Amino acid sequence: MTTAAVSRHPIGPAGLVLAGGLVAGTLDIVYACLFWALKAGVPARRILQSVAAGLLGSASFDGGSRTAALGLFLHFFIAITMAVVYYLAARRWPLLWRRPWLSGAFYGVLLYLVMNFVVVPLSAAGPGSPDPLWVSLTIVVHVLFVGIPCALFARQALLSRP
Repeated sequence: MTTAAVSRHPIGPAGLVLAGGLVAGTLDIVYACLFWALKAGVPARRILQSVAAGLLGSASFDGGSRTAALGLFLHFFIAITMAVVYYLAARRWPLLWRRPWLSGAFYGVLLYLVMNFVVVPLSAAGPGSPDPLWVSLTIVVHVLFVGIPCALFARQALLSRP
């Protein structure tokens, strides 16, 4: 797609960044729900409640659909924030939008590290699963399904600015 074609994008830069966060968030939560459903029969509601546990602690598992909805909201808030941060960084450092596949892959690894070694330990949630398959696949998912989509949508957003 040419720069001229991208610049006529109907939803504009903010919409593209938002879309990047929504795509990354959707791919990430679908992965988590599928992984735990297949591995241990864990329902999606419990996965979403585990996200809310970052704010509410173990009480989130007693909150039913309301805490699952809170977990879904928090998950997408975080994913959209990740997309916005990448976009803002890419405005400052052009390499991030000129090389979105490579930069997005590195961003995905960085996001995994920050979430698992900073955010989760500082939250009210307990430690994440140490399952080696979960950890390995989650890193891959953060690269392919979180970091790279954030980078690709940020690139589109930057190219579509007037």
